[in-house]
Amino acid sequence: MKLRQLASYGPAFVLTASIFLSWELYVRAGLINVYVLPAPSAVLQALVENWDVLLGHTIQTALETVLGLMAATLLGLCLAVVLDLSTWIRKAVYPLLVISQTIPMIALAPLLVIWFGLDLGPKVIVVTLYCFFPIAVSVADGLAGVDPDLIRLMQSMRASRWQILWLVRLPAALPSFFSGLRIAATYSMTGAIFGEYVAAYQGLGLYMKTAANAHAIVIVFAAIFVTAFVSLLLFSFVNLIEWIALPWYHASRSKPAR
Repeated sequence: MKLRQLASYGPAFVLTASIFLSWELYVRAGLINVYVLPAPSAVLQALVENWDVLLGHTIQTALETVLGLMAATLLGLCLAVVLDLSTWIRKAVYPLLVISQTIPMIALAPLLVIWFGLDLGPKVIVVTLYCFFPIAVSVADGLAGVDPDLIRLMQSMRASRWQILWLVRLPAALPSFFSGLRIAATYSMTGAIFGEYVAAYQGLGLYMKTAANAHAIVIVFAAIFVTAFVSLLLFSFVNLIEWIALPWYHASRSKPAR
């Protein structure tokens, strides 16, 4: 089973390798200025040469990302439960939740810096705002989609509302929760870097901004590679947690259809 799962990533690996190889050949053929688009080999060389500096910025951005994602997870779960408590609350709060996502972060981030300074706070808040919406919506939809027969069964056993929530509704909503968490994980690094781009004393966003202002495009690409790698690690970690938490769900999905 594990070999089949690894083999399923073969096409993605081949496509990625083909893209990087084409990119390398395109630059080496002199079809574009290396100062505009450096070759992948040059980016890797810059990554190795500047790793001591990149590491400190990466740790800072990763810390902001993890803290913001954790806060978004807690906020999203609590908000989803509140939305599920009553139809009136859902109708009152859900439109405001959607409207909150229309606020441009480029306008809000500078205000957060003014209010909270250059420390971790503003970047963690930006990541939280980026990530909590998909988690809240996914969990709310998962809670609303629970099999009504299970709820009626628990009610026939005189289970309280909180017992039904804890024993039936939340476990049934876990697949939806992890779907939203995977989406949030892909947003989280973007949110942290955007917050650092606005104002920061350390982080990959500040590092890329400084390198871009110095026209060191190869350094910008090196930071982008690190960002993509950390994002992929975070996404994979969420998948791992899902596999550990929901073995029954993946076992049922892996069974061949009759």
